[in-house]
Amino acid sequence: MTAHKSKFSVTILGSNSALPANGRNPTSQLLNINNHYYLIDCGEGTQMQLRKYGVKMQRIKAIFISHMHGDHYFGLVGLLNSLHLLGRKMPLEIYAPEALEAIVQLQLDASGGRLQFPIQFHVLNAPDQGSTVIYNDSELQAKVFRLKHRIPCCGFLFSEQIKERTYLPEKGASYNVKIEEIPYLKRGEDVTREDGTTLLSSDFTDDPPKVRTYAYCTDTLPLKRTVEIAQGVECLYHEATFLETEIERSKQTFHSTAKQAAQIARDAKVDQLLIGHFSARYASLDQHLEESRPIFANTELTVEGKEFEIN
Repeated sequence: MTAHKSKFSVTILGSNSALPANGRNPTSQLLNINNHYYLIDCGEGTQMQLRKYGVKMQRIKAIFISHMHGDHYFGLVGLLNSLHLLGRKMPLEIYAPEALEAIVQLQLDASGGRLQFPIQFHVLNAPDQGSTVIYNDSELQAKVFRLKHRIPCCGFLFSEQIKERTYLPEKGASYNVKIEEIPYLKRGEDVTREDGTTLLSSDFTDDPPKVRTYAYCTDTLPLKRTVEIAQGVECLYHEATFLETEIERSKQTFHSTAKQAAQIARDAKVDQLLIGHFSARYASLDQHLEESRPIFANTELTVEGKEFEIN
C-alpha cells in the first residue's frame, strides 16, 4: 500500500454547544481534502473564526448543516454575505434540512440583499437505517445518516474518492511501456500487445492509498447504528456535551457524555476520537478526557484552531 501524500484534515472552528462561553464558539468545522474546503455546520461567528485562522473562505465548495438548532446554522447568512462582498462567483452547494432555505431567503429579502453567486440547496433525507450518498466530487464522497436528538438531526460520513493505482515509471521504462498504455495499467487493467505480450497492471503499479474517512456525529444520544456506520473509520467526531455526573440531563436533552462517546469509538474500532460540543457549564475540559481516555485512549479535545490530520 502506497503512503499518503495528499491532504485530509479537519480544523476546529467552534467546539461549544448552544451558548458561547469560556472562549469557545458554537459548532463549526472545516474539512480540507487537497485544499478543497467543506464546511460542517456553521454556528454564530464561523466567518470570524475562518478569518482568524487564515482560511481562504472562497475555497469552500459545500456546506453541510446537521440540523436546525441555531448553534449549528446562525452563522450562515453572515458567511454568505461575506462571500458576496469578497466577489464570489462560483456556485455554493448547501446540504441542510428543508426549512433552512426559506430562512436564508427571508433574511436576504428583509435586508434587500442579493448574492452574486448561485446557491444550490439540497434537502437532507437521512434513511431510517444505514447511510446514503448525498455528495460526490473529484475529491470527496459524503453520506448522511440519522442521529437521535430533540429534533431531526443528521450525521455525516466523509470519504476520499478512490484513486487510481500509482504507476511505477522505473519499471515501465525497462519494458518500454508506452504512454497510451499507462492509463489502462493505472485503472488496474492488464494490457495485451499485438505481439501477444501481456503487461500485468500489478507489475507496473502500486495499490492506491487506503481511502480515509471522517465520521461526524453531533447532537445525539449514543446509538448502536452510529457504531455500525462508523465501523473502522480513521477519525470519529462524537459530541460529548456532558460528563457522567450530568447523565440524566444528557438524556433529557438528547445528548451524550464523554464516557458514552468513548464507548462508541471503542465499539466502532476507530483509530481516533475527537470529542466536542461542550456545555458552557464546563470552564475546564480536563475531566472530559479523564472520563474518555480510560475507555478509548486516543481521544482528543476539539480545541478551536487545531487542525487534525487524518491518517
